[in-house]
Amino acid sequence: MKKIGVLIGFFILTSAMAIAQKYAFVDSEYIRKNIPAFTTAQEQLDKLSKQWEKEVADGYAVVEQLYKSYQNESVLLSQDMKTKREEAIIAKEKEMKDLQNKYFGVSGDLFKKREELVKPIQDDILKAIKEIAVDGSYAVIFDTAAGGNILFANPKFDISDQVLEKLGYKN
Repeated sequence: MKKIGVLIGFFILTSAMAIAQKYAFVDSEYIRKNIPAFTTAQEQLDKLSKQWEKEVADGYAVVEQLYKSYQNESVLLSQDMKTKREEAIIAKEKEMKDLQNKYFGVSGDLFKKREELVKPIQDDILKAIKEIAVDGSYAVIFDTAAGGNILFANPKFDISDQVLEKLGYKN
């Protein structure tokens, strides 16, 4: 009987502790949009991306033109000339694929530039969220912009503006 009483007491205490947990959420997209440095960084990345996309597209257009020219002239070319033209087309196409990978690959220039420009801002945001979580004794802080399955969140628990203030931005 004493064990049951202790067990019930433990469940009541555990339930009370679970109920006492504080939760909050942020909208990281909203936070980023209200930080001018992030907007500037994103504009720089978009500009670079468009510039590099054009460069790669122009290169592939050259490959396409070389191929069309080859098709039109192939009946007039010797086997040796055909082989040389095919190799030139393949080399140019490989060059374009390498350039595309250099710019847009997993560890390409765009990724590195994003790390350089955006990561410090994201790190500051995360640091501010962690500080608010510790100061406010929050058990969990959710991000509604991260594609989580939060179907409803009461706006009174949104601490996004608090994060912006911690970062030195007024909304």
